[in-house]
Amino acid sequence: MQTQNTAAEFRALHHGSGVLLLPNAWDAASAAIFCRLGARAIATTSAGLAWACGFADGDVLPREHLLFAVSEIRRVVGDLPLSVDIEGGYSEDPAAVADLAERLLDIGVAGVNLEDGARDASVLARKIEAVVQRCRDDAEDLFVNARTDVYLRDLASGDEAVRETIARGTRYADAGADGLFVPGLSDPHAMAAIAKGVRLPLAIFAVPGLPPARDLFASGVRRLSAGESLAALAYGTAREAAEAFLRDGNSADVLTDRNLEYGPTNALFPAAD
Repeated sequence: MQTQNTAAEFRALHHGSGVLLLPNAWDAASAAIFCRLGARAIATTSAGLAWACGFADGDVLPREHLLFAVSEIRRVVGDLPLSVDIEGGYSEDPAAVADLAERLLDIGVAGVNLEDGARDASVLARKIEAVVQRCRDDAEDLFVNARTDVYLRDLASGDEAVRETIARGTRYADAGADGLFVPGLSDPHAMAAIAKGVRLPLAIFAVPGLPPARDLFASGVRRLSAGESLAALAYGTAREAAEAFLRDGNSADVLTDRNLEYGPTNALFPAAD
């Protein structure tokens, strides 16, 4: 069972002197590489992890596939805090979502993302309450990052989007959330207003045109994740190389200076448990 120290360490990273930068892993290999690069914590990408398991993103990944993938990631990241994106919890039943959170705690996860999507805010609030209560019952600690898709799904615009995000964020904070994740948010003035209006660390993910992390911090952002971008970059690079290889049969198309070396990469993983 996970100790409270891992979640406490992860929580503290949201209250440092700079933005917590999270590379999002989609499998054990990507997680191990990001650890070696000095990441302070690892988060998963729901899209990338679902794709790696052969499923579409969007609350359709079977729980057993998720739990197996997370177990393998946990095995290679050692003591580094690990946060898992569980989309909407893969159920509309708050008790079932709490069951999933409990199983992730058994694996050693420090945090989860839970999203509202197109649902009413009350649905996510009930899920957060169920997860938080289960953690209390089990004497466990888990960082619950409440994701609202107001900006990502264009549920509102302009000042109304700010007000709606603050209203949802306040509701999720009251339900027991530890952080507020607002994907698609890119305007520094809106960031500052939301950060001021909700008593939770503000998280966003990488989108085109974002200012540097130091400027994001000044706007109230405390966590910046890569989202599915690294997975999409890896798959896009592989697609281009494979397309050229299949067309021309030229080995130079798949053997470049960007390839990881076999030996050092293989050494990231234990030969046997």
